[in-house]
Amino acid sequence: MDICLQKDNDAQDVEALLDLAFGPNRHEKAAYTYRENVPAIKELSFVTYESGNVIATLRFWPVTIGGKDCLLLGPIAVVPELQGKGYGITLMKHGLAKAKELGHTRVILVGDEPYYSRVGFSRDMAKKITMKGQKDESRILALELLNGSFRNVFGEVKKV
Repeated sequence: MDICLQKDNDAQDVEALLDLAFGPNRHEKAAYTYRENVPAIKELSFVTYESGNVIATLRFWPVTIGGKDCLLLGPIAVVPELQGKGYGITLMKHGLAKAKELGHTRVILVGDEPYYSRVGFSRDMAKKITMKGQKDESRILALELLNGSFRNVFGEVKKV
């Protein structure tokens, strides 16, 4: 698996993959409001190639919770025919390791706990975190990259 930092010329392929994975209405999801007019963190924007084509993507975005810095993971997408083969988990492990290496301490996302718990995300840590527009708050999950980093972190996720 060839994981690389996303290049400027990957943008069109990444957007096409995200449309394929999440549909053209993906921008209406609550998490997208935190990405509007905010660039993804360049050092944490990844793509996976196969035969020169983008087959998976993962990006992280800066947010705050209660005035404390946090990363918002997502979207993560894998071309449909390769889903379930470990590409997404491998890409997340890579991205989370890089985030930790760069000094980030906490990460949140919106997703299914059974899937994301495979890389350590849990609902328990995020129970005091809210996201404007997120209807099902049980889908807000959190992961500490540094033990204890979510202690006393609560409130609404804010855009940076």
